[in-house]
Amino acid sequence: MEFNVTAGGLGQQHTGCTVVGVYEGRRLSPSAMALDAASDHAIRKAISRGDLEGELGSTLLLPGVPKVACERVLLVGLGPERDFAESSYRKALSSAIQTLRTTGAAEATMCLHELPVAHRDDAWKIEQAVLAVMEGLYRFDRMKSRPPQAKHTLGKIAFRVADGSQASAGEAAIHRAVAIAEGVQIARDLGNLPGNVCTPTYLADQARELGRRHEFEVEIFEQEGIQKLGMGGFLAVARGSREPPRLIVMEYRGGARQAQPVVLVGKGITFDTGGISIKPAPELDEMKFDMCGAASVFGALHAAALMKLPLNVVGIVPATENMPDGNAIKPGDVVTTMSGQTVEILDTDAEGRVVLCDALTYAEKYQPAAVVDVATLTGEIVNALGDVATGMFSNSDALAREVLEAGESAWDRAWRMPLWDEYQDALRSDVADLPNIGSRADCAVISACFLSRFTRNYPWVHLDIAGTASKSGADKGATGRPVALLAHFLAGRAGKRQPTLP
Repeated sequence: MEFNVTAGGLGQQHTGCTVVGVYEGRRLSPSAMALDAASDHAIRKAISRGDLEGELGSTLLLPGVPKVACERVLLVGLGPERDFAESSYRKALSSAIQTLRTTGAAEATMCLHELPVAHRDDAWKIEQAVLAVMEGLYRFDRMKSRPPQAKHTLGKIAFRVADGSQASAGEAAIHRAVAIAEGVQIARDLGNLPGNVCTPTYLADQARELGRRHEFEVEIFEQEGIQKLGMGGFLAVARGSREPPRLIVMEYRGGARQAQPVVLVGKGITFDTGGISIKPAPELDEMKFDMCGAASVFGALHAAALMKLPLNVVGIVPATENMPDGNAIKPGDVVTTMSGQTVEILDTDAEGRVVLCDALTYAEKYQPAAVVDVATLTGEIVNALGDVATGMFSNSDALAREVLEAGESAWDRAWRMPLWDEYQDALRSDVADLPNIGSRADCAVISACFLSRFTRNYPWVHLDIAGTASKSGADKGATGRPVALLAHFLAGRAGKRQPTLP
């Protein structure tokens, strides 16, 4: 897909389709008014027939509008003007792309970014439009023997600006948005692959490929190396699988040599049966999405490299399956983690935290400026926040604010959950330092409390993406979240003076 910026009179734009907005009550947006004037009011005549009232997300395609150079005009309903906000803008974009895909247009000119959205500049609106286009055109069909052939392929989108002076800012926004969109696509592709293809070994190979593409260092620890590191939690979960585990470490060095890195840790359970505490059969196929945290780390590193961020970023992915083999870990077993802390396994389906705790301990070797872990960790976070917001926990108010602001900037939002000391009381074991689930009803807060026991030596944020990383039902598939949030967080960090190693 190609994106660019164009200027000049809208009526003279030679393109397959021009996309403009109509507010509720048939009120034309500025670009729609410009086309209406150029076409002797053909736009107003069309909507006066009642085919489009301006309801949010509705569309009306007008082919062959007289006296304008474009082949088609697509009118998109914006809803009430007073209520037009970020979510309205995203819905209008999504509807526009869905309709564009059904046309024969190979290129289109977008004008929706001209619409005022409170507190959002043109760069933000162009970025969101690029992301919406890439999301709307995304298809995962690589596992089909005969992928469906699209009748027409939309290959080029232009964003119209009022004059050439705005072009450079628009191009910069496109460059950043394409980097993020490609990162999202990598995360979606990895998440959507079935578990018999996307194994820990496959993830390690993809890391090497990413490192070759961007010329950053990749180190892969196989089982013997993981044992030498003392990662007893990680290896305990891996015991039940015939697929060998892999600890994947990727180091992007865009900052000063001595600058402390940001470390991203992604849960890489490539398939989760629950182990001996086996999950019920319905929707068990969706447990291939349990590595979406790892996938988002891949996507974020790709975006950072494309944006050439002057920042050091380390990605750590502990990758394994969680299977119910005769050698699998059992409820009641006690394991010794890399930190030296012992963990009583009361539920083998609470394996993500047991794997992550060793990766979080390993992160200490980098003396990180900040650590963010990303994991599809608990179903309880879905009950709390649904599929709209990612659950966020942190031991640092300053870092938490950074991540929340990055989510708002990316429109990939998170919501901070409590991590109060009182919740730690639930993590008591008679035989080990702590259990892997709470003594009372386990929940997203308790899982975060567990991880916090291994993150005391650096600022840390935990993102529970169980509700946002994938969708079920007719739209089943990985979403690529929270790559956009992570990319904005890293870009924000890159713009600040970074602390250095002693």
